[in-house]
Formats: sequence, structure tokens, C-alpha cells
Amino acid sequence: MTTWNLQGTVSHLLICNGSSCRKHKGEEVAAAIEQEIGKQGAEARIHTTVTRCNGRCSDACVVIAYPEGVWYQGITPKLAKKLVRKHLKGKQLKENVVYTFNKKLKAVDQRGGKGKKKT
Repeated sequence: MTTWNLQGTVSHLLICNGSSCRKHKGEEVAAAIEQEIGKQGAEARIHTTVTRCNGRCSDACVVIAYPEGVWYQGITPKLAKKLVRKHLKGKQLKENVVYTFNKKLKAVDQRGGKGKKKT
């Protein structure tokens, strides 16, 4: 197992590959993100982790960016490349944001607030 030196990392992208996200090209999204990071020479600045289900299956494919705390919905391979370029400029892919973090996770609109309450 590799142990990366993450000093210099400014963004960590968590790419959902639960069953719903895989059905919505989650594996291809992960590959597109990795390819764009390489193309931009940003391997030391953006770290990626492929996860299992992030609990927002209706938003597939979900990508979460930290430390920004932004949850993205409906990411396709094409949008994945755009997301990398935006994050390298300190920007967001606004049309796909479903949650933002400012001391707590907050839905950006009514759609994001739907779902089962966690108890």
C-alpha cells in the first residue's frame, strides 16, 4: 500500500463509487478526474479517494471536495474534468452544488434538503 506525502495538497476529492454512482459512470468520473489532474500537473495539489456510498444516491454521481466542504451532484466524466479545472482556480462547479459547509452542512436548495432524517 502506498503512503503519499500530502504536503502541498489543497483539495481532497472524494468520489462516490457506491452502486448508484457506479450506475451513473462513477468509475469513469474517477478516471476522468485523475486524468485531468495529471493533464493539469496538479498531482501534488489535488488528492483523490474513491469511496463507497455517500448516502445521496439520488444525486449520483456524487463528488465531495474538502476542505471546501462542497458536495456535488450529477457529475459526469465531462463535468469531472471541468470540476478539477474550477478547483484549481479556487472556484466551484456551482450548477452542481447540492451541499456546502460553513460550520455545518447546509443544502443549497430544497432539493438537497430532501431525504431521510438521520437519527
